[in-house]
Formats: sequence, structure tokens, C-alpha cells
Amino acid sequence: MASLSAAISHSSSHVALAHNTKPKKIRQSQCRTLPLPHRSPICRLGFVSQGGSKEASNTRVFTSVKDVLLDESAEKVQLPKGDTWSVHKFGGTCVGSAERMKSVGNIILNDDSERKLVVVSAMSKVTDMMYDLINRAQSRDESYISALDAVLEKHRSTALDLLDGDDLGSFLSQLHHDVNNLKAMLRAIYIAGHATESFTDFVVGHGELWSAQMLSAVVRKNGIDCKWMDTREVLIVNPTSADQVDPDYLESEKRLENWYSKNPSQIIIATGFIASTPQNIPTTLKRDGSDFSAAIMGALCRAGQVTIWTDVDGVYSADPRKVNEAVILRTLSYQEAWEMSYFGANVLHPRTIIPVMRYNIPIIIRNIFNLSAPGTKICHPLVSDKEENQTVESLVKGFATIDNLALVNVEGTGMAGVPGTAHAIFGAVKDVGANVIMISQASSEHSVCFAVPEKEVKAVAEALKSRFRQALDAGRLSQVAIIPNCSILAAVGQKMASTPGVSATLFSALAKANINVRAIAQGCSEFNITVVVKREDCIKALKAVHSRFYLSRTTIAVGIIGPGLIGSTLLEQLKDQAAVLKEEFNIDLRVMGITGSRTMLLSESGIDLSSWKELQKEKGEAADLQKFVQHVHGNHFIPNTVLVDCTADSAIASHYYDWLRKGIHVITPNKKANSGPLDQYLKLRALQRQSYTHYFYEATVGAGLPIISTLRGLLETGDKILQIEGIFSGTLSYIFNNFMGKVAFSEVVTKAKQAGFTEPDPRDDLSGADVRRKVIILARESGLKLELSDIPEKSLVPEPLRASASAEEFMQKLPQFDQEMSKKLQDAEDAGEVLRYVGVVDVVKQKGVVELRRYKKDHPFAQLSGSDNIIAFTTTRYQKQPLIVRGPGAGAQVTAGGIFSDILRLASYLGAPS
Repeated sequence: MASLSAAISHSSSHVALAHNTKPKKIRQSQCRTLPLPHRSPICRLGFVSQGGSKEASNTRVFTSVKDVLLDESAEKVQLPKGDTWSVHKFGGTCVGSAERMKSVGNIILNDDSERKLVVVSAMSKVTDMMYDLINRAQSRDESYISALDAVLEKHRSTALDLLDGDDLGSFLSQLHHDVNNLKAMLRAIYIAGHATESFTDFVVGHGELWSAQMLSAVVRKNGIDCKWMDTREVLIVNPTSADQVDPDYLESEKRLENWYSKNPSQIIIATGFIASTPQNIPTTLKRDGSDFSAAIMGALCRAGQVTIWTDVDGVYSADPRKVNEAVILRTLSYQEAWEMSYFGANVLHPRTIIPVMRYNIPIIIRNIFNLSAPGTKICHPLVSDKEENQTVESLVKGFATIDNLALVNVEGTGMAGVPGTAHAIFGAVKDVGANVIMISQASSEHSVCFAVPEKEVKAVAEALKSRFRQALDAGRLSQVAIIPNCSILAAVGQKMASTPGVSATLFSALAKANINVRAIAQGCSEFNITVVVKREDCIKALKAVHSRFYLSRTTIAVGIIGPGLIGSTLLEQLKDQAAVLKEEFNIDLRVMGITGSRTMLLSESGIDLSSWKELQKEKGEAADLQKFVQHVHGNHFIPNTVLVDCTADSAIASHYYDWLRKGIHVITPNKKANSGPLDQYLKLRALQRQSYTHYFYEATVGAGLPIISTLRGLLETGDKILQIEGIFSGTLSYIFNNFMGKVAFSEVVTKAKQAGFTEPDPRDDLSGADVRRKVIILARESGLKLELSDIPEKSLVPEPLRASASAEEFMQKLPQFDQEMSKKLQDAEDAGEVLRYVGVVDVVKQKGVVELRRYKKDHPFAQLSGSDNIIAFTTTRYQKQPLIVRGPGAGAQVTAGGIFSDILRLASYLGAPS
């Protein structure tokens, strides 16, 4: 015990010797009567004020009583207040090396403000190093000595690079003096095995003292008068129970005026982070203390503005590590900045904003490494309103998230109407010291839900179950449920909650991204809407809402299945339009995967469509549909996924239901799903109606023609479909448009095949199976519950040739049956008519028909040319004169165009401007 007391006494003596402050500027008339620099009195053991003096003596000496009287009567310089002051704060990264300190010096000198007050942090990593010294000493780890030597060397080497002459010698002398004092104090801590809070605060504050002294010397090297301030002489704070401090503005203002009267200067370099208690005991401003220091100093001198220098260009609309398209916000109101920082955005700590709000002092956040960037201005909302139009988009300024949370839901009918229920719940939570981040409560108190950090939820649950044990046993309380693995997403904006449609837009964006919201909180402050989602959905949700509010592009992950003729044509169209869609329509279509039946190509960021075929050969892997879908849909950085099935494969179509159920949108020209078993079709449509997942298939009937959308438009506006009649096959349209005169039917089919209008086996077209599928799709869209088997097959393939071994054999034998088709043609011509292969949906009779019909030469169906399709809608409104849709109904270009149109329609539904 004796040795411990001796060590502490020894340490204290060293601390007492360290009480020195900066020399007061002495008027020439005083030089003879004050042989030693002025020193402020030492108020209490442990308050150490560092100065740059090289004098060995630290004791105030007067040669006579006359000296004292002269000193006390010295003329005081009054502190000027107002916007002539600009306050700058530089963090540890900004002063992390000699080179960076020089850059900071240049910024200070280039500021044309009349007066400048600069608040600096410790050099990068130094505060952590100082805390580490305490921890090592407390743990009786002697390596604290070598760790302190590393701190000494870091500052010594920086000073050698920065300073010279008397400034260098003075600083190094003070540095070694401080380090010797720290060694003595750390030795006492080592022996005691414990460090008090004031001892700890005293030790860690040295980093700021040293950086402020060096920076002031850097400015003086340019011939500019500059003083450095130990803010422990000025800032007085009262500790609170929440490990924070409350500034004493009145006392701090008095001390600042007193300090300035003795140290008048147009440039002051002040220490950040550190302060003193009213008893003059060293303390710190806790978390983000340097920013807080700058805001307090700005308020004390009523500065024109406070600039916080950091390593980012400003405040982002969302975390740029999660949302690549996050943008820098030009302005934020104080309240918006407050809300965003509460929810984890890298803005400012909420308490930093309080001092400047009082005097409407704007805060500018700027990047020291990008001086051309204007940064973000945090100011009074009226200024913000003038600078930005108050649209729905600008009202939602940004989004922030908090991860690693759990929801606690206390529920029971016995809670309803019972006074004090909420008080009892949160009293129990308070008793275990948990931090409640969000609360959502039903008005009846039947259910109270709140979010706490996941590491605290176990203690909270146990406390609640203990507190309400009787109510749980009696059934008045049904459960205390824990929902782990949650995240909070907050939308922040000035007055957004009072603007109609903002909440609807937010929740619509989440629903369309297939995000389930577990809890909601919206206060009457009008500055934020908070939702709780699954942790794994957090980034996806953030991307979705950020995109929806036009802060970034509407990004969709695209998977192409079937890169054949239609699929490859679609990829070419996507490549050609990609730049236009991004620049003009804010749509970013990322093809994340392309798969055929044998090979697939996957990408993490999007395939280069100008060379996808080459990439498929070089980097392609064995096709695996499950892996393909998981890859395209599993990218959490893209909120929306669409699979485009360009095949005619019924096996692929059988997956649509599962994809839609997982929140994957589906677009396809594949007719197999909608013309397959009726029950499967009805399941698909029911799922589509009850979710925000989209299933588009315009190209299944008319390639690029708007047939499905026209039919839906008629039905949705209350019209009644009577009949749909049309030429749905581009191949059969071409054949019968050219089957005239003396030309044989087989000859026309041969020309159509050579021109690429038919399938490789023309029987697939001549069988009418394609038309039957289109008719059944339209019949079902019209409300008829028909199976494909309900439509009689009327094939144009002669019966004997239906079993031909190959397409070549069929084509060789087809001329043998020309006579039958020639007779049908002649009969039609004799009657002044033409032959057309049509499909008909008779809604009145509830049936579908596919057959070869004859039409008068003045009928619209007789006016076709080439491979055009034509569809006539006879409805209650269009009964006398049917609504006609006509145009190219076949070919890779128009079919791919129809698919592309569906993709853009999906983008519009997901938030892209139309």
C-alpha cells in the first residue's frame, strides 16, 4: 500500500508541474515588469493546460506588488461576435500526417473570412492509441511504455516534417515534457490497476493538444498571427447520466471572452473533443466530440457558419456502400439532419446540431480531398425551402438504416384500456438498461411493439416475462414475442408526412420489391417514416425506396432464358437502347444472366451485351436453371428481378408460379403457360392479382401488337366482349395472302419456308396449333374457362402426311395434295372471296373456333399483305364497327420489340417516370 501511495504521489507531483498555458500577448510597456510569461492559475489537481513555452519554471512569479497591480489593470480586448467569424473543424483524417496538416493550413489561409476559429481533432488513430495506453496500464501490461513511445514518435516525426526553428524546439520540448508526465500517470494506473474517468479523459485529450499546437505553428510559418487554445480553459460542461455532457453556455462564454482578452488573434486553433467540468476537472465531449466542440464554439462567437471538413463530398441520400446511385444532398434542414443521424446516417451527431440551431448558424459539410465539391448545407428550413422546389421527390431527402435489431411484441386482450401498461413495459426495459429505438403501439394498448438492439433483446424478454408473470399465467397477456434478425429503414424529409401520397409511394415501392413490413412508426413531427423489415431484405428495401423516389435509376436485374433468334434479337435491342434508357428515362436494365439449354453466362454486375456471345464461349458454364434463377434474383443490391422466357418450352413455363411467388417478375412470348391446363392458368392469374409481382405476356398472341393490352383496356373500362376474330398466325397470313391464281399451295409453303416465315417443320404452323393456343389465351382473358381440348383442331396438314418422318419428307410429298386446296381457292374466287385461316373467340356462345374461312374481297381480313396479323374486337361499344388491330404479327424483331415493351412497362410500374 505504501508503494502504491508513493507512486500516486509521485505521479501527482509530475501532473502539478505540468500546469502551464500559452503565454499571454504582453504589451511593450509591460515587458520590464513581467520578466516571465503570464500563466493562468492552477485551479485543481488534474487540470492540465498545455503551452508551448520552453521555460523550466511553471510557477507564477512577480517581482513586486506593483507587478500584480499592473497585470490586473491591463487593458482587455473585447471578443467580437457575429458573422465575421467562420468556424472550421478538421477531423483526425484531415490532420493525419504532415502533408495533410499543410493542406489544412492552406485551407485556413485561403479562407477570406475576417476571423477564423479552427477546431482540430487528434491525428488519425491517436485517440484510439491513447485509450489503448489506459487499457494496457489498467491490465498491468508493461507494453504501455513502448506504446507511449510509439505515440511520441508519431508526433515527433510529424513535427520534424512540419516545423523548424524555435517552433520546432518549443513543440518538441513540450511534447517530451507531456510524455514524461503521462508515463508517471500511467505508472500510477499500472500500480492501482484502475483509471478513474478524469484520469482517462486527461490522458486521451493530449492528442488534440499536440495537433492544435503543430497546426498553429504551421499557420505562423506563413507570417500570420495565430494563437492556439486549450479548450479546457474555455468549454465548461456538466456530465449527465447518459454518458453525455451538457455545455454551460453562460460560463463558457465568460471564459471565452476572458481567454480572448488575453489572446486576441484573427486565427485561433482550438482543441476539439476536450473540455472541463465546473470544478475544472478535465473531461471530454464523448462521441463525435470534435464536431460538438465546433458547434459550441460557433454558437459562442455567433459565427457566420461552421464548416465540418471530412473525407466525403457531403451528406448522401443513402449509404453509398449500400446504394451505388446515392446522391449528394445540396441542403438539409436541421431537423432532417437530426433524423438521418439518429438512424445511423453518417451526417452529424444530433447534439452537434443543437448549439447552431439556436442562432441559425448553417453547417457546411465538405470534403477536404475534393475542394471543388460544394458539400451539403445544413440550415434553417426556410433557407432549404427557397433552394429546392417542394415536390414529393425533394420532400423525401434521404434514407437511413439500422441493422442488428430485434422486435419485441407484447400482446394481450387484458392490456386494452388498462392505465399504465406502457409505463410498466418500458419501466421493465429501462431497468435492464436497454435502448428502445422505435415504438409502435395500437391505440387500445392491445399490442405494444418496439425495437431494441439484438444483443439486448434476451435481457429485455426475461425482464418483461418476469414483470408480467402473473398476467401471462392468467391469460390477460397472451405473449411476449421476440422477432429477431430485423433492420429499421427510415425515410426522412421536411414535412413529407403532411404531403399526400408520400407514405403510399414508400409502401408501394416496398410491396413491389416483395418486401414484407413488420412494423411501422410515424411521428407527428413530420420528419420521418420508419419501417421494420427482415435484416436480409434491408439493402433490397433501401434500393427499392431510393429508386422509387427518383434519387437513383430504376434498376432491374434481368435474366434471359433462351438466347435463340428472339432472345438474341432482344439482347441486341437492349444493348442499343441501354444508354438512352439510363440518361433519358432513368432506367437501368442489368442483364445478370443468359441461359440456354446447355450453357449459361452469369455476371455479378451486368453482362456486356456487346460481346455476350464471346463471353458465353469463354466464361460460360453448364446450364442449371435453379442456380441461374438464384443468381439473378439473389443480388440484394438490385431490388427488382425479371426473368424473360424467350423459349416455347412447357417445362420452363411450369416454373412461373414459383418465380412469381418468390417476387420475381416474369415476361414471356411463351404460350405454354397461358394455354396449358386451366387450373394452372387460374393459379397464375390469382397470384398475380393478390401480389405486386407482375406477369406480362403481350407477345404470346400478337408478337409486338397490343392485343392483350387492348383487350384488358376494354374490359377494365366496363365494355363487354362479344367476339374476337382474327388472323393470328403471321405464317398462315403470308401463305394465304400469296395463295392466289394458278400458284400451287405447296409452292407458296416452300417460298414461306425459304423466306424464314415458317418453323423449321412447316407442319407446326399448318397444324393450326399455334392459332389454337392464341385463341385459348384470348378466351381465358375474356373470362371463358376453356381448355385447349375444347377448341376443335382444324389442321391444314393432309392426314396422310401428319406422320411423315421429317420436314423434308413432308415437303416432298405435299405437292401430291395441292388439288384439294386449289379447289377450295377456286370456289372462293368464283364467289368473289378469299381464303383466310382464322381464330375466333365467341364469348356469347362461350366457345373458341379455329378454321379456314372465306371473306369478301372488301372485308378488312382480305386487305392484308405479307405476314401481317389482324384482330377484330366486337364489343357492346364496338358492335356495328369492330375495333381493328393490325400490323406485323411475326418475326424476331417485332416479337423482341413486344417483349422489350413489356420490360419497359414493368419498369414504369416499379417507379420509372413514364
